[in-house]
Amino acid sequence: MDNLTHSLVGLFLARAGLRRATARGTAILVVGANAPDFDAFCWFGGPATYIHWHRHITHSLIAIPAMALLTVAIVRFAGRRAVAWWPAFLIATVAVVSHLLLDLTNVYGVRLLLPFSGRWFHWDLTPIIDLTIWAILLLGVAAPALGRLVGAEIGERRREVGGGWAVTALLLLLAYDYGRSVAHDRAVAEVEARQYGGLAPRRAGAFPEANPLRWTGIAELSDAYVLAPVDLLREFRPQDGIRYAKADRTAAMDAARATFSFGRLLEFAQWPVWATEPMPGGRSTRVRLIDLRFGTPEAAGFAAAEATVDERLQVTEEKFGGGMPKKLR
Repeated sequence: MDNLTHSLVGLFLARAGLRRATARGTAILVVGANAPDFDAFCWFGGPATYIHWHRHITHSLIAIPAMALLTVAIVRFAGRRAVAWWPAFLIATVAVVSHLLLDLTNVYGVRLLLPFSGRWFHWDLTPIIDLTIWAILLLGVAAPALGRLVGAEIGERRREVGGGWAVTALLLLLAYDYGRSVAHDRAVAEVEARQYGGLAPRRAGAFPEANPLRWTGIAELSDAYVLAPVDLLREFRPQDGIRYAKADRTAAMDAARATFSFGRLLEFAQWPVWATEPMPGGRSTRVRLIDLRFGTPEAAGFAAAEATVDERLQVTEEKFGGGMPKKLR
């Protein structure tokens, strides 16, 4: 989830009453709600490094106490004001957990069991940036601000406001995610219940769109993946889906698989599609790997790797996402 959402959820947790636990309570909750994303510095290592280290150990269950303690230490020493360490640690833990829960709801996912398992967990309920969530959180910010303005105009004595609206925004967020989960389950059931060219899906899924009633359904068959639009207000039409064949494994694909870019993407991809094509002259092969959650072979998106493999099965060039190709030979 985006950091604006994480920050506002931390703010609302503070306004809901948790900030009273200690001095600098609001700062602790806002920083803690973003703490697992301290790993974002790995972006400077390039997109393949980023996709490996982002939402890595800092987003695991075992790291929750460390992230909470780091949060308290940052606020304590940056703010140069004493805090009640045990209550501060507890509310920081709540903030860190809120981050992991929000990241679980979207299609990117988190690896909760690191370092013991690299398995990704993702509920596929919301886009990484969800404008409806922003609208809910904006209400929680704007309503108390308007209340203070009106109160000042009519001469009311200044008082603390926002707690009720913070709780309301958090409850609306929970209700929205629950509604999305119901819609997601219906979309997956629609995809799972159909056949595609006479084949039943081995597994089915649905990726979120901006409209909670519209999803991108995906079915994995024995020989292909099918992407099909799902509108919960209309009959599902599997014949409208786009089919992406599973490529037969080749030596060129094995050579590409050994590269850094492909290795990092294989750790991340949940719905991987391979494609190969001969390069002009016929002496080299272009190999591509994409994750259908974030793109297609026609428009690969950021979760894509590409390599050029020569006739000796040597990788001469590789790139990740939309970056510039890296010459290897």
